[in-house]
Amino acid sequence: MARVAREMVEKAGIDVEKLLDLLIKNASAELTTFYYYTILRANLIGLEGEGVKEIAETARIEDRNHFEALIPRIYELGGKLPDCMKEFHDISACPPAGLPKDPTDVMAILKVLVEAERCAVRGYTQICNMTAGKDHRTYDLVLAILNEEIEHESWFSEFLGEGPSGHFLRRGETSPFVGKFLK
Repeated sequence: MARVAREMVEKAGIDVEKLLDLLIKNASAELTTFYYYTILRANLIGLEGEGVKEIAETARIEDRNHFEALIPRIYELGGKLPDCMKEFHDISACPPAGLPKDPTDVMAILKVLVEAERCAVRGYTQICNMTAGKDHRTYDLVLAILNEEIEHESWFSEFLGEGPSGHFLRRGETSPFVGKFLK
């Protein structure tokens, strides 16, 4: 644990245990989403599905990166992950992004994907609001994740016909905002 880091966060008026709870639940959401997106991506087949597959893959890899980036901060603040993977899955901040009943329905898969991203946007916005001006390191990390989650939501919502977002798929680079936390 980074003792002084935790002390400074506490002195800034943040309930560190509540913050840790949110960070751990969001880390769970990222890892479980990585798993579920693997299944969703595998089912994006045919002409319609192939157009979404690359975007789903980028979001999947970036969600894994978000998980990896959150772990050091959780431990720096004196937290830890549950010892049991099932327990970790079950505390996820977001519901499972499970395969729809009809795994060939690309629009249903897109709805699952966009709802998972919307849940992530809500969760990271909450943590940003909690840490803004008080816990600079957590805020910077979570803001970087939030930026990527907003892009993911935008990509999937465009496929659902909800309107243009102005965001474009990244070519060759994943996690442009979170990458600095993975080095």
